[in-house]
Amino acid sequence: MSNAIQENWSKVQQRLRGEVGEDIYSSWFARMDLEAIEDGTVRLSVPTRFLKSWIQSRYVERVLACWQAIDTNVRCVELLVRSAARSCGVKPKGDPETNLRDGQRPGMDNGTSFRPINTGDINMHDALGGSPLDPRLTFQTFVVGRSNTLAHAAAQQVATARRGDPVLFNPLYVHAGVGLGKTHLLQAITWAANGLGERKVLYLTAEKFMYGFVSALRTQTALAFKDALRGIGVLVIDDLQFLQGRSTQAEFCHTLNALIDAGRQVVVASDRPPSDLESLDERVRSRLAGGLVVEMGPLGEDLRLEILKARVLAARAHHPSFDVPAPVLSYIAKAVTHNGRDLEGALNRLLHHSKLTGQPVTLEMAEREVRDLIRPQEPKRVKIEDIQRVVARHYNVSRSDLLSSRRTANVVRPRQVAMYLAKLLTLRSLPEIGRRFGGRDHTTVLHAVRKIEGLVGNDATLAEEIEILKRQLQE
Repeated sequence: MSNAIQENWSKVQQRLRGEVGEDIYSSWFARMDLEAIEDGTVRLSVPTRFLKSWIQSRYVERVLACWQAIDTNVRCVELLVRSAARSCGVKPKGDPETNLRDGQRPGMDNGTSFRPINTGDINMHDALGGSPLDPRLTFQTFVVGRSNTLAHAAAQQVATARRGDPVLFNPLYVHAGVGLGKTHLLQAITWAANGLGERKVLYLTAEKFMYGFVSALRTQTALAFKDALRGIGVLVIDDLQFLQGRSTQAEFCHTLNALIDAGRQVVVASDRPPSDLESLDERVRSRLAGGLVVEMGPLGEDLRLEILKARVLAARAHHPSFDVPAPVLSYIAKAVTHNGRDLEGALNRLLHHSKLTGQPVTLEMAEREVRDLIRPQEPKRVKIEDIQRVVARHYNVSRSDLLSSRRTANVVRPRQVAMYLAKLLTLRSLPEIGRRFGGRDHTTVLHAVRKIEGLVGNDATLAEEIEILKRQLQE
């Protein structure tokens, strides 16, 4: 395939990402490859029949419009399932480095002996209508660092458990910001547990769960849908923050309870902790918080450098001449700090620039190509739980004291300070702050905020304490 066609495909991908947004693009289009262009027909391939059906019914016209904006000779878009395309002799594009996700390292072993992935292992997953899986998102390709060690260890524990083993933590709830590896871990669990072959494993995005439930209601097969879900040995739900609709949330709650009560494993990922999922029913939040809640923190510079090295190795498997000097990798690891997807974008730009121009990668080229990925350092996001913990430690009381109904002076003042800081340092509403302080009314929070505001102007000692607490929370 010529460089011009590849360049047009890159432009189409960029245009499509801009139109539908990063989340939708990552969910539905990141695994779509260009196979060929013949007589005005663009042939694109995807890994599963479900993905083909979803894109065909909802996005194919938009994909065609993006192509026609770049190449007016394109008249139609044809979608193929990758396995079928190969059996017919159509050669895939074979540029998996353009779709590498957080923490990939081909051939890397993190100390767990999983057998090689076999696409036959996922038949049960496909039969149950699971969301698409990327065969590269495994434990062997996950780069472990200080910010994700606990989440990685917990995920491996879940994946390697045998039928009949006691469930150590249920559900396992992983939360992190965008591009920090949540999806990689959840899909790694799915692949590994399927590889053992002892339990039925199903990976679903929240969007697919909603789609399946609504379709079951429409076709009057809701009972079959519920029975199928509750027969799962390991249910893996990704992007729970997108779960919407009262009836859908109620069904998810029933399914969650049924699986946990039956000793089945549930794994959930979201971009925030359970207590922050304000759109979810309190019963669901409580059940989710009752398991092991693990946060995957921001990628440190050392981990970013390891991820970059891994991705360069992956790219070399298909482009042996691609080389990124160590100073360039160090520069990107230091400058591109937001998330793993920005790291991916930075390396993809260097790769395609080098391929299209034939020029070697230099520090000057890197500075020019990735300058828009260098974002200003965001202030630390302060959580109400952090405020309660820091305030309780400072005033030598317990966090449960702050949430209790106790009215003694040694508890009332710290509680008011904590509420004041929650209003000052977070974006939470007064009712939400009150709920997080033992279910108090928003007027109680407003009284506390006004009380501390009035005292700070006249009490130098309290004002100094407030500043010390703010510094501790924002460090």
